[in-house]
Amino acid sequence: MVEQIFKLYLGDEKAVERVVFDENIHYLHMVFNKDEGLPEHFSNSNVYMTVIRGKLSIGLNEQEIHEYGAGNLLKIPIKTKMNVKNLHDETLELIVVKAPAPKN
Repeated sequence: MVEQIFKLYLGDEKAVERVVFDENIHYLHMVFNKDEGLPEHFSNSNVYMTVIRGKLSIGLNEQEIHEYGAGNLLKIPIKTKMNVKNLHDETLELIVVKAPAPKN
């Protein structure tokens, strides 16, 4: 078999999965319920964030929080301050790709 197969979590409980972490990309799958999210941090690579379901509430650098629903793909540059949250009742599910893969 040439391909590698990776299974994603299919539940509704909070999850942050490191699906693929290699020298090329970091591919993460995240699930957050209301009032859950990531600690505020700075991006350590270019970040491509796809909203699979729910509504993403995200503050970048010093701008106000913007919201994005399912089907949106955000491209966020390296060294951007990020505040990623789910402020809504519906479960938020994200795919996050970091490319190139961070060196640290």
